[in-house]
Amino acid sequence: MTSCALDIRELSRVFDGESRPTYVSLYSDGTDPRFIHRRRQAIRSALPSHLRENFQQTMQEVTRYLNDHGSRNVALFASAAHDFFKAVSLTDAPPNLLVVDSSPYIRPLAALDDQWEGFTLVLMNTHHAKIYSVACSDIAREKELSREVMNKHKKGGMSQARFQRLRRGSIHHFYQDLRGALPAPGSQKIILAGPGEAKHQFLHHLSPPLQENVVALIDAPMDGEQELWEDSIHAMREHGQEVKGRLLDQLKKEILTDGLAAYGVSEVTRAARNGQVEVLFVERGHRQRGWLCERCQRLGTGTAPSCPTCGKPVTTVDVLEEIMEFAQRTGAPVTFVDDDFVGQMGHVAALLRYRTENTGEAVA
Repeated sequence: MTSCALDIRELSRVFDGESRPTYVSLYSDGTDPRFIHRRRQAIRSALPSHLRENFQQTMQEVTRYLNDHGSRNVALFASAAHDFFKAVSLTDAPPNLLVVDSSPYIRPLAALDDQWEGFTLVLMNTHHAKIYSVACSDIAREKELSREVMNKHKKGGMSQARFQRLRRGSIHHFYQDLRGALPAPGSQKIILAGPGEAKHQFLHHLSPPLQENVVALIDAPMDGEQELWEDSIHAMREHGQEVKGRLLDQLKKEILTDGLAAYGVSEVTRAARNGQVEVLFVERGHRQRGWLCERCQRLGTGTAPSCPTCGKPVTTVDVLEEIMEFAQRTGAPVTFVDDDFVGQMGHVAALLRYRTENTGEAVA
């Protein structure tokens, strides 16, 4: 199962080289079937006549998918002109949107990824474990492990001490098997859940790097998945807020010391295009009108009749959306913040992987 981050990274690399609005992005929660029809009619009227056929063909593909799979909690990205179609199933309800642009509209998906950090959930006792992968708000059982473990000592036969030794050995081997099924250190956060002390014992069997991946231990019965989902999501959101707070503190420190940070549209755009961005911060809800030449990837604020570099047509864009796409192409996560500090820094800021001399204007 792919994560939102992988989907976003793929989508951020897709665009129309002539800056034509040939990509359809649909976000649907399935509660308002009429909104697609309303938006479809409005978009068809607003499009230039030579682009309407592509829109109609693309919407036919979108409609076929919705008829076959339903419209509840889904994001679709498509273009008949580019033979492109991608569907992302969601558990949380997205905002209902139908957008036509020169590239897929990824901001709502990036916001969902910011809210839903992927993690591995392990529901376990001393002899049985269910391993779930949670990504892009989607939950899937990946593996299930079991091992026969003696639970009761019968009178006669082996001594109590030998029984306990064999039992501990069986549990130890089970923990080894389970440890081998976990993601590599640093790749994904882990929540351990289950009844009794098994999760605590298993934690001590993990290497220090894997222990650092564990963000919560939750008491839960082996058949209590539904309540466990809610507790796990709550734990991950608390963890996410703590991480976001630490990253903002780091950003402020780097700005104070003129270190590895950039802020404002021009600086951050340049850094994102150079692959320097480690973490991108965007003020939640803020948008800034601008233009983009898809051919040479030049981005500007305000309006422009054509690209100053190549003279080709440009498309009207949200500048922050395009900065997010630049950053996502090199794997930088996007963090949406309500903190006034980012707004005061120009609505967008970034922690950097490295610094470089300014070479040329990134934003016109």
